[in-house]
Amino acid sequence: MSVIRNLRRAVSRAYRRTVDLSHPARSPLGNTVENCVVYIDGVRRPGDGPADEALRQVRKSGNGFVWIGLHQPGEAELEGMAELFGLHPLAVEDAVHAHQRPKVERYDDVLFAVFKTVCYVEHEELTATSEVVDTGELMVFTGPDFVITIRHGGHGSLGPLREALEAAPERLAKGPSAVLHAIADHVVDDYLTVADAVQNDIDAVETEVFSEQASRGDAGRIYQLKRELLELKRAVAPLDRPLQILATRPMPLIDPDYQAYFRDVADHLARITEQITSFDALLDSILQAHLAQVTVAQNEDMRKITAWAAIVAVPTMVCGVYGMNFEHMPELGWKYGYPLVLGLIAVACFAMHRGFRRNGWL
Repeated sequence: MSVIRNLRRAVSRAYRRTVDLSHPARSPLGNTVENCVVYIDGVRRPGDGPADEALRQVRKSGNGFVWIGLHQPGEAELEGMAELFGLHPLAVEDAVHAHQRPKVERYDDVLFAVFKTVCYVEHEELTATSEVVDTGELMVFTGPDFVITIRHGGHGSLGPLREALEAAPERLAKGPSAVLHAIADHVVDDYLTVADAVQNDIDAVETEVFSEQASRGDAGRIYQLKRELLELKRAVAPLDRPLQILATRPMPLIDPDYQAYFRDVADHLARITEQITSFDALLDSILQAHLAQVTVAQNEDMRKITAWAAIVAVPTMVCGVYGMNFEHMPELGWKYGYPLVLGLIAVACFAMHRGFRRNGWL
C-alpha cells in the first residue's frame, strides 16, 4: 500500500501546474502589487499602469473593468486604493488584518467576499506532528468596474486562473461577476483536491491500524489527522452561507446569468462538506478501533503476566514451606525427599503451563 501511495503522490506532483513567475499575470510573492490589468470587452489591454490611470481608462471606455491583484498589503498601502475605489473602512480593516471567516458583505455598490484558501502539504510519512493542510485567505472587492483581490499566505496564486479567463474573453466580457465566480470555483476546486489527498492519508492510516504491524503510537497520527481535518472544515463549512447568498439573493453587482453558476459551486461545496464529515466519522471509528486493539493487547499482556506469576507461585510456596527453620518437620529425614519435591514442583509447573496454553493465556 505504501508503494501505491508513493506512486500516486509522484504522479500528482508530475501533473501539478507550475507557476511561471515571468508571466505578466504573476509576480514574486514578495511584491505587494502583483498586477493591475485593464479588460475592455473581455480583452486584456497591454501594459500594467498605475491604478488611477487604469480606472480612468476603464470609465472612459464605459464597458470594461480593472483587475488589481495584491499580496499581503499593509494598511498604508490600501489607503490609496480605498480612497480611489470607495472601499468601506471596515472591509479595508478586514482585508489588512485577515484571519476572517468566509463571508460576503455588501457596502453600497461594492461587494466584499472572503474565501479561505487551502493547500495540501506533501510529506513522505505521516507522523504525529506532520502538517497536512495549510490555509490562507483571499479577499475580493467587486465593484461595477473593478475587481481587487488580496491574497494572504504563500499559496493560492490566481495567475493560472487569470490565464484561463483571458483565454475565454466571452466570460471576462460579463464583467466582475465572472471573475468573482471564477475565484469561488477555483477555491472550491482546491478544497476538492485537498480532500482527495487527505483521504489518501486516512486510507493509509486505516490500513496500518488494521495490519499485523500496527503500533500503539498510531493514536498520535490519527489525532493529528483529525486536527488537520478540522482546519480544512473551518475553511469549507462557513463558505456555504456566502455561496447561497450569491446564488439566490438578487444583487445589482451580480449578473443574474451567473447565479446558476454560483449554485453549481455551492453544490460542489456541499459535496465536499459531506465528504469531510464522513472523514471525521471514519477517523473516530479508526481511533476507537485502535484503542480497542490497544486494550486487547494490554489484556493479553496481563494474562501472560498472571499466568507466569501463578506458575512461579508453586515453587515459591513449596520452597517457602521447606525454608522454615523448624526442628520437627515431616519428610526432612527422607533420603529421596529432595528430588521428590523437585519432581513434584516440575510436574505442577508443567501442568499449569499446559493448562494456560490450552486456554490461550500463554
